[in-house]
Amino acid sequence: MRICLIRHGETDWTKTGRLQGREDIPLNAEGLRQAEAVADELSQMPWHAVIASPLSRARQTAQVIAQRLGIEEIIEDSRFIERDYGNASGLTAREREQRFPDRQFETMEDWEHLRGRVYSGILDYAKRHPGGDIVIVSHGAAINSVLATLSGGEIGSGKTRLKTACMNMLRYENEMLQIAYYNRPAGEADN
Repeated sequence: MRICLIRHGETDWTKTGRLQGREDIPLNAEGLRQAEAVADELSQMPWHAVIASPLSRARQTAQVIAQRLGIEEIIEDSRFIERDYGNASGLTAREREQRFPDRQFETMEDWEHLRGRVYSGILDYAKRHPGGDIVIVSHGAAINSVLATLSGGEIGSGKTRLKTACMNMLRYENEMLQIAYYNRPAGEADN
């Protein structure tokens, strides 16, 4: 089966480089356009379910995709919410560097916790939809934690800056997940 992890489309915060954690920032016009492009590309294949983080930027992206795919119900699951960046949320790169030169953000969600909740969520839906391909709309750090786990740290957290509205295709076979491609916007070739 295929599991397509999609990072939400652009927001005003991603455009200006502000760190988005649990803040509920909506898509901007470009983010909606990106969601439509992903939806058009995904519509070339059959999909059985669309799952999304409860944050509006992910839900909006999922709504555009589900509508194009003819899927009536979007399943919201908080396991796919973005990492909590604590006191660093909302800061630009320069502001984070000034306040946290050691990159240790106070009250930030532990990486292992992040990885565990996202990875277990993916496995849960893979088992619930045997033989049915699914789309999960989530966030950069959440998706990168899975890519890092599946690649043995070659890509993902700390190494890969995911583009907005990128597709990250996983294959689930024999109870194992593998990366087919990652960080691919609609219309671009596979990695």
